[in-house]
Amino acid sequence: GFGEKTGIDLIGEKSGLLPSRAWKMAKKNQLWFPGETLITGIGQGYHQVTPLQLAKATATLANKGKIVTPHLVNEIATEPTSNPGEKIPQQSIPLKSANIKTVIAAMVNVVHSNRGTARSIGTDISYQIAGKTGTAQVINIKQNASYNEHQIDEKQRDHALFIAFAPADNPKIAVAVIAENGGHGGSVAAPIAAKVIKQYLGDRQASQQ
Repeated sequence: GFGEKTGIDLIGEKSGLLPSRAWKMAKKNQLWFPGETLITGIGQGYHQVTPLQLAKATATLANKGKIVTPHLVNEIATEPTSNPGEKIPQQSIPLKSANIKTVIAAMVNVVHSNRGTARSIGTDISYQIAGKTGTAQVINIKQNASYNEHQIDEKQRDHALFIAFAPADNPKIAVAVIAENGGHGGSVAAPIAAKVIKQYLGDRQASQQ
């Protein structure tokens, strides 16, 4: 989950941060305000995640609660027979079926409805993509102040985010894209994810024919 390492077999992975009342008191010596619970729920405030954590969370949703731990090694086999050896254990979290259906339907609309924030990538494909656009603030904006990306330094502009999985009804791939200082998830990060998805599914479909 968020706030802990994904378990990938690489060194140097960061755990990110899932803030809490106890964390804020220990680190900041400050009380937790109700509004912080709200903004943490949408990934703002002190919340910090890695692209890999986002991809893992997206895959968990696509798998309806089954957690897929990312690995560079699919399985460990013995030599010289190459018989399957140690299997990577899988866990699951309890997610209500109705909630999953609602979230996935909303994510499909992000890409395929005429009001979706990533509708530009939903054309010219024979399957549906479930996705969600997002932004990550780089600098604080004063209350009631307006934000104009063209009036600030490029390095201070919002990061563009997009998560997705496809096909929506039979997921084969989950993707998370963060375009640093890209500004808009729908116009910057989503097209990058779409290229990855199309390339991956295209290769898989070709190999299965």
